[in-house]
Amino acid sequence: MGQIDLEGLEFYAYHGHYPIEKEVGNKFIVNVSIETDCEAAGKSDRLEDALDYQKVYELIKQEMAITSDLLENVATRILNQLYAGFSVIEHARVKISKMNPPMGGQIEKVSVTLSR
Repeated sequence: MGQIDLEGLEFYAYHGHYPIEKEVGNKFIVNVSIETDCEAAGKSDRLEDALDYQKVYELIKQEMAITSDLLENVATRILNQLYAGFSVIEHARVKISKMNPPMGGQIEKVSVTLSR
């Protein structure tokens, strides 16, 4: 078993409950950890035997472009698409952080982490 991590994926998106968040948008950071069998790829050195993390990135990018009220919804959609698109996933974890959320004070980020 192995783990593939995509860390620090930056997106500008329009997620949030309040209308202003959907209008002006914000910076989001996504981190994804995927557990999968890496033995075949380790032996063959062939992309066909590995989880193609370029395709994982493209999937995440597509989901981040769909506006949602809640980060929980975005993370759930990403997990659903990961499992639908990659049968080799044993376990996946998604963390989405909204940078400098508009909460009336100095806050670096707020994050939601879901796993399945």
